[in-house]
Amino acid sequence: MTDKLTLDEIAQRAGVSRTTASRVLNNRPNVRPEVRERVQQVIEETGYSPNPVARSLAIQHTHILGLVLPRRSDTVFTDPYFPVLIQGIAQACNDHEYTLGLFLLQTPEEERKLLPRIAHKGLLDGLIIQVGEIGDQLIARLLEKNVPLVVAGRPAQEIPVSYIDVDNVAGAYQAVSHLIRLGHTRIGTITGALNTTAALDRRTGYEQALREHGLPLEDALVAPGNFNESSGYQAMQQLLPHRPTAIFVASDVMVFGALRALSEAGLRVPEDMALVGYDDLPPAANAAPPLTTVHQPVLRFGEQAVEILLDILENGSVPPRRVILDTELIIRDSCGASQA
Repeated sequence: MTDKLTLDEIAQRAGVSRTTASRVLNNRPNVRPEVRERVQQVIEETGYSPNPVARSLAIQHTHILGLVLPRRSDTVFTDPYFPVLIQGIAQACNDHEYTLGLFLLQTPEEERKLLPRIAHKGLLDGLIIQVGEIGDQLIARLLEKNVPLVVAGRPAQEIPVSYIDVDNVAGAYQAVSHLIRLGHTRIGTITGALNTTAALDRRTGYEQALREHGLPLEDALVAPGNFNESSGYQAMQQLLPHRPTAIFVASDVMVFGALRALSEAGLRVPEDMALVGYDDLPPAANAAPPLTTVHQPVLRFGEQAVEILLDILENGSVPPRRVILDTELIIRDSCGASQA
């Protein structure tokens, strides 16, 4: 029976994660001595032998990982989400003695030129790729070339790829439910770009909360945004004539645009309008007023994306890993309640 044991079973017997067991098996650093000893003891007792194909693939490392961001560079360097994501990925690469390469794809032409480079065996060990717009084929093309990769965000297509995401539906649901508990019945939303799965999931959470609390869905209370400040400003201007008393905004960056529109209209937050955002990046706590928002663990998100990719490199891509991180509602002043 021991020759049929899997790495997952070894990890379970040792009381560690699959990644930790893999790191011990492949003699990788950053494992506590007592943990390493416990895993090695289980391996010796069971006579476990790793898959030779996966093992041979794991040996051929360049120790360089790539991060692909299919976004315009001005968005990457102005949206506070991306610096925190890159920080988490870079720190994990440093911890595991890997070098990180950053690739920005701004146009289809740039993608066409870059694809052969990032897919070339021997240049990079693997890739972390930020999920793109719905319909984008970059992930599928990389899979066709057998590039080890992890997607940051849930792909829209049902494809056999590993990914990590946060529970966007639950986060939005929690935010809107909080506003309902505060007594609001006319709750609008400023969505993100609806050609992305994150924005669609957050809109789904908004709609679920309204339905489950017996409130109607009104098209007039849904305004499209694009995950940037100017779209938040324009969306709030679109919503104001319909007289909502509270707004769930699908990103903190858009909240800052919404705040500007409210100020120009002579409306106060939270006295005249309650706001809840999404992200909880550093600017949220320093906003005026401090922003109630859905916290997503962006730093840990980046770190775990690297851990998943290293697990794939050491143990093969089958089965695909699917990791969903929890979110948390952080209640501050912009919703009009310190707790609810």
